Amino acid sequence: MMNDQYASRKPFPQRRSARASGFSLVEMLIVVSVLMILAGITFISYQTAIKSIRTSNAFNTVLQQIRVARENAIEKREQYIVCFGSGSAPTGAATPRGVPGARSIQIFEWPAGASLSTAVQISSVDLPYDIQFQTLAGFPAATPDGFGTTAINFDQGIAGGITNQIMFMPDGSAHDTNGNLNSGIIFMARSGDLTSGRAITLFGGSGASRGWRLSGSGGTAKWVVQ
Repeated sequence: MMNDQYASRKPFPQRRSARASGFSLVEMLIVVSVLMILAGITFISYQTAIKSIRTSNAFNTVLQQIRVARENAIEKREQYIVCFGSGSAPTGAATPRGVPGARSIQIFEWPAGASLSTAVQISSVDLPYDIQFQTLAGFPAATPDGFGTTAINFDQGIAGGITNQIMFMPDGSAHDTNGNLNSGIIFMARSGDLTSGRAITLFGGSGASRGWRLSGSGGTAKWVVQ
């Protein structure tokens, strides 16, 4: 009888601990805060990486256009003109691929013996939207190959020269369309970002080009060959 009484009693319900019931509100807020911080760090890193990629693309695009034009001039035994920025197209030449803008790099083929106005526009590419042909405050005084600080200057030492064009000859040398040897430099950068500074120098006699990037910042910044 006694056993039946005890058997009929229901066991007391066990109390669940707060830990067993899941995360507390404070713990949830901590987890959310950590996730937001990590997301912010990831976003900043992503933005930095994207900017670096656009800087590299701008530099590679300009250098490639210069070298492609030179190779074509040698291979096809023709004159090829590379034009940089606004108003750089050969005088009188048609621009079916678009009038050159501030960030444009265009190539024209100019048959030997023909007038300059017959030069044929064969390609047109632009720098990424946030990169321009420019120099920035803070660029070191010692410039690549000593070619100065003008953003585009491919007629070094030529009074009244054509500074925003390079014309490659069949022998690979670089001249302007007036026949002067064409040595010089072009700078590109993102406004306000010294680390994005890039430059390309050109030697008219050989037509050889060389790329540069800005290393360091402030008083320690210097141009190094890339």
